[in-house]
Amino acid sequence: MSGIVLSASVRQNLLSLQSTADLLSTTQNRLATGKKVNTALDNPTNFFTAAGLDSRAGDINSLLDGIGNGVQVLQAANTGITSLQKLVDTAKSIANQALQIPVGYNAKSSFTTPINPGATADNLLGTSTKTDNTYVGTVANNKNAAAITGATLLSGAAATDSIATSFAANDTITVNGQSLTFRASGASGANEINITDSVTTLLSKIDALSGGTGSAVNTAAPIGAITLHTGAASDLSITSSNTAALAGLGLGTSVTQARTSGPTALGGPPALTLTIAATNPSSTATNITFGTASGQVSTLAQLNAALAPNNLQAVIDPAGFMTIQTSNDAASSTIGAIGGTAAAVGKLFNGLVPSTPVTDFASQTSRANLVAQYNNIIDQITTTSQDASFNGINLLGGDQLKLVFNETGKSTLNIAGTTLTPAGLGLGKLAAGADFLDNTSANNTLAALNISSSVLRAQASALGSNLSIVQIRQEFAKNLINVLQTGSSNLTLADTNEEAANSQALSTRQSIAVSALALANQSQQSVLKLLQ
Repeated sequence: MSGIVLSASVRQNLLSLQSTADLLSTTQNRLATGKKVNTALDNPTNFFTAAGLDSRAGDINSLLDGIGNGVQVLQAANTGITSLQKLVDTAKSIANQALQIPVGYNAKSSFTTPINPGATADNLLGTSTKTDNTYVGTVANNKNAAAITGATLLSGAAATDSIATSFAANDTITVNGQSLTFRASGASGANEINITDSVTTLLSKIDALSGGTGSAVNTAAPIGAITLHTGAASDLSITSSNTAALAGLGLGTSVTQARTSGPTALGGPPALTLTIAATNPSSTATNITFGTASGQVSTLAQLNAALAPNNLQAVIDPAGFMTIQTSNDAASSTIGAIGGTAAAVGKLFNGLVPSTPVTDFASQTSRANLVAQYNNIIDQITTTSQDASFNGINLLGGDQLKLVFNETGKSTLNIAGTTLTPAGLGLGKLAAGADFLDNTSANNTLAALNISSSVLRAQASALGSNLSIVQIRQEFAKNLINVLQTGSSNLTLADTNEEAANSQALSTRQSIAVSALALANQSQQSVLKLLQ
């Protein structure tokens, strides 16, 4: 082969044909692969830059599965919270049923006491009592200059044991509107007296007319003194037609003496107090002071306002008795110990012992059934919380979810779970015969359920926020992968339109080169014909 000699034109055409073939091969390769940079030899800068972009896009793409799983974990937890909220709402409806059915007691704890004399719902204190009062009159002198005694006569001669000024026949003394007439002798009845009778007789007559008792002469006084008693029925009023004789008794021209105002049964003075120990743990002990001053109790409305924090209420019946009993909220409880000065000996609340509540079998059976239904809901909360997992991660069971968003592992999100079991929600099972017995128990359960709802809402809000973040990052990762792949393609992809045109042109050029090579060989063919 080395001995074959090609002409310059043939060799030139042959080289041109080889160059065209190489270009055509390159174009066909670009059309086949769709890339203009297939190896580092094509364009080292674009090749390695595109490789880096493709590598990063691949790394981020591999993280999308983990992010997608994270989204499902959050959605599973959110689904679980939604179901838990529905279960809590169902438990609330059961507790509300306990409030709506009849109180489970035929008789609640109570104690009864007579109300004060004259007391009404607008005035529990009653009317003030009136007690006996005294009036003391000192006798100025005696006819015999000696101290008077009960035996001293109302009228007599000088130097006798009689008062200084003598009563005369037909003189009168008016006691509380009733007349006492003096007679010379032969007086009879309550409204007559002899002028010769003694001071003791006069005082007894005055007591009979006034309703007082015990009016007498104080013999211990140096010259004697008369003490009159008003009695409790009415005030004392004494006048006389013989004012001089009345003055001789030390009573002046007339006597006006009011009875002493005694204390009311509850109002004092001093003001009486009533204490009642807390009815149940949710109650507040009662401390009442009876009276009309600020902060004191004098009406039934004020009494009930003071009793309400202790779950008690008071009523007055037409027979004149006041009963204090537990309200529906504390129907299962017994009223606490009674104390205070209003419970002292002789007072209205002395010796009272509250009765114990009497259960209603039918109502308590209904309430026990509600307890069983409630406990079933608590069991479902437990299982629902346990089942709200995805791929082995349960954010409602206290698990933690860690998501990685970039290829370096520096962009992450840690989502801490919460234990949303009944204990985690502050709930527990109820006991038949101990819970839902009265409104307080049902209200306490409702309060715990309301707190549980708040916890669930807060956790749902946190999960929703984290889910939004994860979904945003998921979308960002997808868009970033597209950006990276687009950038890589811009560096390596071929323009198929351009390469197709090049292929067509090179094919034409190759055909022309073949024809040229044939023309270049025609001179040798001419020599061959001469030899023939």
